[in-house]
Amino acid sequence: MLELSAEQIKLNASPKSKDEAIRQVAQLLIENGNIDPKYLDSMFHREQVSNTYLANGISIPHGMPENREYILKTGIAVLQVPAGVIWNEGETVQLVVGIAAKSDEHLGILRKLTGVVSDEEEAARLAVTADKLDIIESLTGQRPEAPTSLTTDFDQYFDAVVINATGLHARPATELVTIAKRYQAKVRVRNGMQVADGKSLVSLLQLGAGKGTSIRVSAEGVDAEETLHALKAGIESGLGEEEPVSSSRGQLAWAPKTVGLAFAGVPASDGIAVGPLCQHRPKSIVVEDASTSPRTGKRQFETAVESAKKELRKLYEEVKTRLGSGQASIFLVHAEFLEDSELLNAVAALIEEKHSAAWSWQETIRARTDGLMKLDDPVMAGRAMDLSDVGQRVLRHMLGVADESPTTSHVPSVLIADDLTPSDTAHLDPDLILGFITAKGGPTSHTAIIARAMGIPAVVAAGPAVLEIASGATCILDGFNGQLYLDPQAEDVESAQQLHEEIQRQLSVDFAERFAEARTTDGAEIEVFANVNRVADAIKAVEYGAQGVGLMRTEFLFLDSGKTPTEDEQYEVYRDMAKALGGRPLTIRTLDIGGDKQVAHLDLPKEDNSFLGIRGIRLCFARPDLFVPQLRAIYRAAKEANIRIMFPMISTYEDVVRALEMTEAVRVELNAPKIEIGIMVEVPSAAILADQFARLVDFFSIGTNDLTQYTLAMDRVHPQLAKQADALNPAVLRMVDITVRAATKEGKWVAVCGGAASDIKGAAILAGLGVKELSVTVPTIPTIKAHMRKVSLVELQTLAQSALGCRTATEVRAL
Repeated sequence: MLELSAEQIKLNASPKSKDEAIRQVAQLLIENGNIDPKYLDSMFHREQVSNTYLANGISIPHGMPENREYILKTGIAVLQVPAGVIWNEGETVQLVVGIAAKSDEHLGILRKLTGVVSDEEEAARLAVTADKLDIIESLTGQRPEAPTSLTTDFDQYFDAVVINATGLHARPATELVTIAKRYQAKVRVRNGMQVADGKSLVSLLQLGAGKGTSIRVSAEGVDAEETLHALKAGIESGLGEEEPVSSSRGQLAWAPKTVGLAFAGVPASDGIAVGPLCQHRPKSIVVEDASTSPRTGKRQFETAVESAKKELRKLYEEVKTRLGSGQASIFLVHAEFLEDSELLNAVAALIEEKHSAAWSWQETIRARTDGLMKLDDPVMAGRAMDLSDVGQRVLRHMLGVADESPTTSHVPSVLIADDLTPSDTAHLDPDLILGFITAKGGPTSHTAIIARAMGIPAVVAAGPAVLEIASGATCILDGFNGQLYLDPQAEDVESAQQLHEEIQRQLSVDFAERFAEARTTDGAEIEVFANVNRVADAIKAVEYGAQGVGLMRTEFLFLDSGKTPTEDEQYEVYRDMAKALGGRPLTIRTLDIGGDKQVAHLDLPKEDNSFLGIRGIRLCFARPDLFVPQLRAIYRAAKEANIRIMFPMISTYEDVVRALEMTEAVRVELNAPKIEIGIMVEVPSAAILADQFARLVDFFSIGTNDLTQYTLAMDRVHPQLAKQADALNPAVLRMVDITVRAATKEGKWVAVCGGAASDIKGAAILAGLGVKELSVTVPTIPTIKAHMRKVSLVELQTLAQSALGCRTATEVRAL
């Protein structure tokens, strides 16, 4: 009898039509080596001449006898469609059994199938089962033995359905692992006959659980019940999945008048680019195995992993600053791979067998990426690139190989590559990379997500032919429609350039007027400052029209260097940044470490809840060896420049008094000038006591990110709560209102340096509440200033009062 394996069965499919169902079951036959793709046309022909529907929701699509030359080997495939698909009028199919019959080997299964067809109850069971073994047993009469490891569920479990739009891919899987690791219990996740370790990201990804997949989550241990409760809540809420970055323009119906040589791919990021092509051909890393001491190999491997983790933490912070935490979270996924015990143990086992560390790592990564690539869900298969990216990063550290980031020399060009990793894409220079096209990849890959966030036109999955194009050739890259046009005619180049210019025109208008004041139509000025980390950021801020720096995050001096910067080193940075601003105000926030910002080399004690522990000003008080040198550096720079100082995480009156006393002592010692001193309003107590604090300090700067977190009692970096932690929640806006009223009464001014200021709606409401200074991300400066020039203060005040009267953030955003 013909064998039927799990690879020939797909559960929980959701084809939209009969034709799509036939295509999906044919794809299973193709992947199993049963048919040539040409046989699909024969299957469609069969549907035109005869009905392949049997009964009780079962159909048996197959081809015409005269096309048997396209059958490579006899076999069947089963597509389960629990929701059903219309086959013909009055016929709904839930089990699609595709047949490729070169001989009579399949007849035994057909006889079994006849039995199923006549058993309505059995057909109904197979239509919804989550276990492929049930289908195999029913059609073959034998139930194969499952692998011995991770095949059984624990006694305590719950069943759930994956609701994420692209299934249990990297980021939601990472969140599931994160939840599971908070508890002691062992966790297993089942998809059909496959079972994964719930604390292993690689194992979870190999489940291939797409949207709508029924999974079983089980746990065993002292806190199993609590573990399952947390996991159930997480899965039902979507495991913190954010809406993907998407196009606001949609597809544009542009095409050249004269089409010469063209290459079609899949649109990945909107935009159109015209320029020369540049091939990116990185050298492959060749690893040959060699007998090595296990002790030496393990040490080499551990060192490389730690170096890779450090790089990923830095990359996460950089991308978060430029593109936001949603895009940066990709690199948290990469870091989680390096915490995966299953992955690390597999490498250690090979090293114990005296294989070299580099070979052991490469082979382990290859085996797992191969497994991901075989999944029939393209999103899941796309995660193989993430794992490969991590693999290459560690390998480079072990072998001392330099990173080959994509480059186009000094000429702005369209990049061509076989594929790009998320790390490659994050390092692209938008001034030199006009766009990119890859032979491989997919529109749901993390590479595509980053490209969209950066505004770089991109086309993926264009096929290997693009790798043969010579560098230097002129092209038009159409990211809207997924097309690359080679050697276009002059009129088409002009047309594409006009389109590109039209898309950029509105942004360009804003940018051209970036140095104009942000003065409302009735004459009120709202100052627009920038949030920066480094001197280069300050230079760019001035170029974008910033009227000063409203927040310099000094913790990046500690994060970037890997050591504590000296007083002199800090002084030089503050001085250089102030010089770059050309006399504009520089607001320096003293060290804000703790919470989501940890610095390994400071050797701070681990806290159960660092957001409520020794962070911000509390750390400064606890570590005067850090605080005093920083104050000295600031006041030394203040002798030469326009500098303000502000203290983070102020929560009590005593905090302000003590900070002012320490600051004044340093100022007197250095004989430095008096400067404006303010505090961050980031917790409810600071807002409530603002009337008292306003008598002590010169200004307030509201950090809406933390204020939202502490007002709503929602961890702002918690993926499941991030969407709810909205700074435009009326409760947060009322805290802002209290603060502004208290400051105004004492003749003091208020700034906002949190994320709400960089949002047009948020900026409008904040200005309407009386905020005088908006400190925003650098790219948004021209847009925020332009918006302020289009409205009156009266309109903003009316909007703000309406927002205070709302009940939810959703109502506020709908105003």
